[in-house]
Amino acid sequence: MKEAILRKARESAETIVSFFEESAVDLERCVREMATRLRDGGRLYAMGNGGSACDAIHVAVEFSHPIIEKRRALPAISLCTDAAFLTAVGNDSDFSRVYVDRLETLLLPRDVVLGISTSGASANVNRALRLARSRGALTVGFAGRDGGAMVDVCDFCFVVPSWSIHRIQETHTVLLHLLWDQLHVAMGEDDVL
Repeated sequence: MKEAILRKARESAETIVSFFEESAVDLERCVREMATRLRDGGRLYAMGNGGSACDAIHVAVEFSHPIIEKRRALPAISLCTDAAFLTAVGNDSDFSRVYVDRLETLLLPRDVVLGISTSGASANVNRALRLARSRGALTVGFAGRDGGAMVDVCDFCFVVPSWSIHRIQETHTVLLHLLWDQLHVAMGEDDVL
């Protein structure tokens, strides 16, 4: 068991480092665009399903309630947390509409929409990203595998090229932390971490 633990820890570290070696320049571009929009009064909306819904909630909490004393709160909302709305739309209409229906009433062109899907193929996430892009919002995707359909509906799509859901999710966690951290730096705050 010890060898398996160490092998998987090494795989995780190697996946993360390799991903950021390929994605650092695009992440910087994305962060700078997000900073511009949030400075102009935009909000961040995050969404996903299952473990990716948990990541979307994590993003919203990091942004709106930063644990670092010197970082300010930024407007971020997880679209995954309103059980009544999600189940109403899923029951009355179609689960693939749960996020797009919410964004239709909330979204402004200055906003940022983050979709998280380990496969990149989540119909409800991609449908909402497509709407957001058509309305001029900045669309950001966290995906895995080959990126799926998400690649075509995002301004920035960060694809972890792995078929292991664990390696993808581990990389997404580091990605969301770096996105949050560097966004504050791009907005003129000290690089305290």
